[in-house]
Amino acid sequence: MRKATIKRETKETKIEITINLDGGGASDISTGVGFFDHMLCGFAKHGLFDLSVKVEGDLEVDDHHTIEDTGIVLGEAIKQALSDKSGISRYGHFILPMDEALILCAVDLSGRAYYSSDLSFTFDKMGDMSTQMVREFFYAVSSSAMMNLHFKQLSGLNDHHICEGAFKAFAKALDMATKYDDRINGALSTKGTI
Repeated sequence: MRKATIKRETKETKIEITINLDGGGASDISTGVGFFDHMLCGFAKHGLFDLSVKVEGDLEVDDHHTIEDTGIVLGEAIKQALSDKSGISRYGHFILPMDEALILCAVDLSGRAYYSSDLSFTFDKMGDMSTQMVREFFYAVSSSAMMNLHFKQLSGLNDHHICEGAFKAFAKALDMATKYDDRINGALSTKGTI
C-alpha cells in the first residue's frame, strides 16, 4: 500500500494530510474553505485516492496560506507515498470535459519540478475560494512533489467548471502516472532513477 502522512505547522497554518494512492476514492476533508474542500473531494474520488486533509489556517487574513500550504503538504505526501517510483508508468495525461469546459492535464513524475498553466478565470472568487489560488495550489503541489504539471484550457466559460475540470483532470492524470506496469523493471528512466 502506497500511503503517506505528512504534518506541517507554521505560524500561519497547521496541516495534516494522509494519502493512499491505492485507495478507492474515500475522503475526509476540512480546510475551512468550502469550495476548496469540494475540489479536494473531487480529486480524491476521481483519482481513486483515499485522502484525509485537516487544516487550521489564518482565514481571518485570507485563504492564501491555507490553500498554498495545503498544496505543499499534499505534494510532499504524494512524493513520499511514491517512494523510489519503481515500476510506475511515470507519465499521465487526461482531457476532461466539464460541461462547456475542456481541460487537459499532463503529469511527469520526473523528480524535477515544473508548472505550466493557461487556466483563465473571469471572477475573483468561486464561493469562498480565490481564483488566484488555483495556480498557487497546483504550483505548490508540483514543486513539493517534484513533478512536471501542465494544464491547457481547451475551452471554458464558467469558473466553477474550469476549476473543477482542472482538479479532476489532475486526479485522472496522476492516477495514470502512478499505476504499476509489469513491463517496467525499476524506475522508468535511462538514468536508472527518477
